[in-house]
Amino acid sequence: MNINSAVFEVSAPNLETCPEETLPEFAFIGRSNVGKSSLVNLLAGRKDLARVSKVPGYTKLINFFTINKAWRLVDLPGYGYAHIARENSARFNDAVSNYLAKRSNLYCVFVLIDSRHKPQKIDLEFVQWLGEQSAPCALIFTKTDKVKAAQLQTNMDLFKESISGWFENVPEILSCSSVTKNGVREILNVIDEALS
Repeated sequence: MNINSAVFEVSAPNLETCPEETLPEFAFIGRSNVGKSSLVNLLAGRKDLARVSKVPGYTKLINFFTINKAWRLVDLPGYGYAHIARENSARFNDAVSNYLAKRSNLYCVFVLIDSRHKPQKIDLEFVQWLGEQSAPCALIFTKTDKVKAAQLQTNMDLFKESISGWFENVPEILSCSSVTKNGVREILNVIDEALS
């Protein structure tokens, strides 16, 4: 798949303000500071599509981007972010959970996981919740340029082992680096297959 156009559509604070369910959607979510905005920009082939911030938890709204006029890339607020007032934090989590549980045109949720760490409780809990919603998902281990190949494989295997009991079929597992651009083609292939 080649991306020829990537256009910002809307930022939605809740499910009611999301665009009509006319196009297939692929959502990206992860813990704060996992490299989500960098990956969104890399996939879209644009440096400035999603705002990259040094402050974890910068994405607070559900951001929709129309790709090739054919599908939407959805940038979701991270879970476990620190710098947001508690009442906002709860509201944004509600918006995200409503989106993930109720959006009928959601083809896949890509959960981003920092490849440098052994399975983290917050990531495992989120993936378990997704499994309970029967939401179609795939896992992307990010920042692979910052970890040795053997450690990456170990961390991926440990994560797979931890979640194997929650799914009939364990979600597809991918890896990528926004620095080396490894893995981008594979992620786009997953989207391409889902669309066809």
